[in-house]
Amino acid sequence: MSLINKLFNLKGRTAVITGAHGYLGKKICITLAEMKANLILVSRNKKKNDAFIKKLTNNYPSIKIKGYICDLSKEKSRNLLIKNINKNNINILINNATYSNNLQGYADKFEKQSIKKWKESFEINLTAAFHLIMGLSKNLKRSGNGTIINVSSIYGVYAPDWNMYKGTKMGNAAAYSAAKGGLIQLTRWLSTTLSPSVRVNSISPGGILRDQPKKFIYSYKRKTPLNRMAKEEDLIGAFAFLATDASNYITGQNIIVDGGWGN
Repeated sequence: MSLINKLFNLKGRTAVITGAHGYLGKKICITLAEMKANLILVSRNKKKNDAFIKKLTNNYPSIKIKGYICDLSKEKSRNLLIKNINKNNINILINNATYSNNLQGYADKFEKQSIKKWKESFEINLTAAFHLIMGLSKNLKRSGNGTIINVSSIYGVYAPDWNMYKGTKMGNAAAYSAAKGGLIQLTRWLSTTLSPSVRVNSISPGGILRDQPKKFIYSYKRKTPLNRMAKEEDLIGAFAFLATDASNYITGQNIIVDGGWGN
């Protein structure tokens, strides 16, 4: 096996992915499956999770795939998840689950953003990651090559450009930005706390093209040197890199994948 193939080979390792059946979560799972990693998929929707596991099992019969259902907003549910995951030996934890950014009272005008939604956002976007890492850290340390990837956002690094939102019904939640910024700092804190046994890094994606209004897409593209919004496929290289030995001397870093938006 060549050096580069060896560095990017995850055969025999097991990865835990939260938010596994979401747009980005699916791409992460498929990428790791192609690199021969065993998978533990975490979702709050059993039907969707089971369907995705079935599809992955059919496409990648040589790897082991399990699924667990968890409401990451509930401490009791997270405790049960941690107990179940710790029955397995794991090498990789990817905290990908996120709190939706289009809920009423969440991404409304600042004066109308609710304290309830603020708390819910922090519970899923920050507290859940902290809790899972704390509960799974000994397991990751035992692996000898443990790595954690926290999924943050450009809005954990930069303030929103409100000009992009003019003429649309879209908004930007203060809670999302604050929680994702906290996740980046938690990543740095954990990188020294869990070293040298476990590496901890984060990825901050830029805006991913979904069903945004044309006016927003146009404004976003004009602000971005690569002249487009991201696709999920643009992000998977960063996940592959941080999950493997190709990044074995990298910890405490936040990799911004935004097409130059923040420049």
